[in-house]
Amino acid sequence: MATSDPSAINPGAPTATSIPRRGFVELLLSSGIIATAAAFVYPVLRYFVPPKTTDVGGDSVVAGKVGELKPNSGKIFRFGSRPGLLILTADGEYRALSAVCTHLSCTVQFRPDLREVWCACHNGVYGLDGRNILGPPPRPLESFDVQVRGNEIYVTRRRES
Repeated sequence: MATSDPSAINPGAPTATSIPRRGFVELLLSSGIIATAAAFVYPVLRYFVPPKTTDVGGDSVVAGKVGELKPNSGKIFRFGSRPGLLILTADGEYRALSAVCTHLSCTVQFRPDLREVWCACHNGVYGLDGRNILGPPPRPLESFDVQVRGNEIYVTRRRES
């Protein structure tokens, strides 16, 4: 009985299909090790090489465009690396505040139904001027100056006097 299959003659002998399977498993294991090493190294590199900031001076930013907000509404904008809150009051006046709650640094939002700034974390309430009215916030929100130039709304950090 003549057969051309080497495994039939010697059951322990490797076949042509077992070598590529072994190579595939080795490739799979080595790529897993490389991916794990990259997952450890990447955060360390990001820590030592911080991202570039787009905020050069940090004193003035474009918060929005005229006509973008309806009366008695607000929107969150970026003021450097922190959020800000631009509000168009029912009277048509623009106001800008820091959107970081002074209690635990949660992001606040404008509540048009109450015409107040509200922190959802612990039910803190601020007035449209940034004063803390109700809840646990210990200090008022930082207020910013607002200027309309052309079609853009600029928000500037107030100078301490």
